[in-house]
Amino acid sequence: MNNYLVLLLAATVLLLLIFNIKTSRRFNLFDHWLHHQLVKKRSGYKWQVIAFINDPKLMVVWDVLLAGLLLNEERNLTALWVLGTLGFADISGIILKRLIRRKRPILHSNMEEGYSFPSGHVLGATTMGLILLQLFAKDLGLAFIITVIAVWIMVIISRLSLKAHYPSDIIGATSLAIVCFSISQQLFLAL
Repeated sequence: MNNYLVLLLAATVLLLLIFNIKTSRRFNLFDHWLHHQLVKKRSGYKWQVIAFINDPKLMVVWDVLLAGLLLNEERNLTALWVLGTLGFADISGIILKRLIRRKRPILHSNMEEGYSFPSGHVLGATTMGLILLQLFAKDLGLAFIITVIAVWIMVIISRLSLKAHYPSDIIGATSLAIVCFSISQQLFLAL
């Protein structure tokens, strides 16, 4: 699919979510209801471990390690792109959280703090997943692609299971990650 079409679609979804979260009581009631339906019987220690491994602060460490490996291979521009892409996504997520100021679901863990939209965990996992797929999918093949997607899905399930986010927070974070990745990729290709 055309990169610009993907960027346009992701940006449209993100803007529609932001608009509905800020203005539509009906949308927010549906999102609360859907969240409640998804988290009825899910919780547990394994989801906390997955959330910890994919914590946004730890994701920065994984990103720096990946950039270090790329620098070691003398892929300096690619290492800079890796750092810039996650940095751009994280800064965008922080700005959106502060602009939207959506409170977390009522039953969220006391360990969770800050605002709900967009999910920082899903934003980081999606961005890193897209980076890894861009860099290594051709060389490492289908098993690698499936592993990256499986980890991404587990992060999504963990955020819902731990009652830290509404479904729209997950979709918004995924859309924002695609937007940031696409813009970063276009800038990288221009260089």
